[in-house]
Amino acid sequence: MRTHHCNELRESHTGETVTLAGWVNSARDHGGVIFIDLRDREGLVQCVFRPEENAEAAKLSHTLREEDVVRVTGKVARRLEGSENEKLPTGAIEIVASDLVIINKADVLPFQLDKELSNEDLRMKHRYLDLRRPRMARNIRLRSTITSAARRHLDDAGFFEIETPILSNPTPEGARDFLVPSRLNPGRFYALPQAPQQYKQLLMVAGIERYYQIARCFRDEDLRADRQPEFTQIDIEGSFVTQDDVLGTVEGLLGAMFKAGLGIDIPVTFPRITYREAMDTYGSDKPDTRYGMHITDLAGVFAATEFKIFRSTLDGGGVVRAINAKGFAGITTGQMNRLNEIAIQAGLPVKSLAFVKYENGEYKSPLWKFFTDAEKEALAATLDIAEGDIVFFVAGPRDSVCDILGRVRTECANMMELTKDSDAFNFLWVVDFPLLAQDDETGRWVAVHHPFTRPHADDVGKLMDGDYADVRAEAYDVVLNGYELGGGSIRIHEKDLQAKMFDVLGINPEEQAEQFGHLLDAFRFGAPPHGGVALGLDRIAMLVAGEDSIREVIAFPKNNKGADLMAHSPCKIDFKQLREAYIQSTYKEAKAPEPSASGHTG
Repeated sequence: MRTHHCNELRESHTGETVTLAGWVNSARDHGGVIFIDLRDREGLVQCVFRPEENAEAAKLSHTLREEDVVRVTGKVARRLEGSENEKLPTGAIEIVASDLVIINKADVLPFQLDKELSNEDLRMKHRYLDLRRPRMARNIRLRSTITSAARRHLDDAGFFEIETPILSNPTPEGARDFLVPSRLNPGRFYALPQAPQQYKQLLMVAGIERYYQIARCFRDEDLRADRQPEFTQIDIEGSFVTQDDVLGTVEGLLGAMFKAGLGIDIPVTFPRITYREAMDTYGSDKPDTRYGMHITDLAGVFAATEFKIFRSTLDGGGVVRAINAKGFAGITTGQMNRLNEIAIQAGLPVKSLAFVKYENGEYKSPLWKFFTDAEKEALAATLDIAEGDIVFFVAGPRDSVCDILGRVRTECANMMELTKDSDAFNFLWVVDFPLLAQDDETGRWVAVHHPFTRPHADDVGKLMDGDYADVRAEAYDVVLNGYELGGGSIRIHEKDLQAKMFDVLGINPEEQAEQFGHLLDAFRFGAPPHGGVALGLDRIAMLVAGEDSIREVIAFPKNNKGADLMAHSPCKIDFKQLREAYIQSTYKEAKAPEPSASGHTG
């Protein structure tokens, strides 16, 4: 239907007769001569309709409006001198139209495509229109570009792309499963995979050695800006690999994706820090290292303190730590209230953060009077306190203090706009995660990553001896600017060690056989050592595109309630379909109140 894309034509095409097809981006009447910007996926070109060229086409052009679908035939001509548009690649030429076909008319649009919208529900309801907007079209193209780059890189590295089942068994991945009833097996259910974890390990047992998949995954959990109920992973697994092998593969892969998407070269190797270092320094296992504001331990400063709160904390095995938000002494009351709210949500046991400001050469704080001169001097030196700084203190158990100060650090950086104009991409690896954590409510041990993660070689004895709190995992996360891009581990490949891990997690032999018998059986027949990683494609695309939400890089996302407003899902299922699947709903909708005698409802 066309000879060229709209963005393909240049001065070198002058004099050629071409046929274009696309959408009317805009139409302008200049005294009977109609100018339209014609748009297709590749870009824009200006078309001009003059009565002397074709009176019928010129007349028809007066009926055009935005988003009509048309086909235009005409000659490529240079624009008049002074009328060029330097903002467009096609800005030096125009199409002098000799024929116009209106393929489809467009109704009045529910929103303007050249303006940003704050009403996300309206955008989601008409997503097919939202995707026509330049920013969204760019994002979808960019996602495709980096996905293709990932496939090429992994193909070249000898990985096979293999699909694994969508209909599977429930797995203990840490979130709720989406369940699918089986009509052919009444009373039984499939689960949509939270990850292809067991299948990719079974592929290693099968001798595939190098596997990858652009995998669809599903988790029935609460949503946020970087989370969806269905999402996409770049899933990778390899046999006979070490942790260094996996990390090197991911570094090369991300390098290829960012080169394809942004044309930049990222570091060939990323810095590595341990989980403990990340928590102690940044208060997060996915730290943003584009700014400082590091957490500082003040045990040395207050070693001999008589300030009761700090004294009792230190004597009880806790810590006293602080961050210096440099230049933020002018914090507003509203901002301070917000920081207090965040700290309390994170577990701060008091109503407000302790702080010290240094303004106009004077220290201002309710705490200052409790410190000795030596403590004041040591504090100022340790935290490098200068004019305009504000220091926030937290005392308590180590993990809790790190978490609270980490969240306060992040919010301070947002308030101070420390990364607003940053074009830095600070990649890093966080390694040596704990293998296990104890659930606060039940006291049971749970896997920090998943139950197939291998304990650190130096800590296997601790696992066997029941010293679970100090067992490290051969696990790793790759982080960029405060976002976890993905994580993985070296896996357990021995049947006995895997059974021990299940036992620690409270999964008895009968449950092991029922839920994981296929995996344990496979390990009996010569399972190779193996490991891998899963990268969040949506998050990577979001960061490459410079967006703040993964919804901006997913063609048809769900909203923050897990609903598709365009296709009206989730939807009700009629009784016949439920009966065929042997399902009886126990959910009862609230009935409308009965009308009163006056005709009004209560």
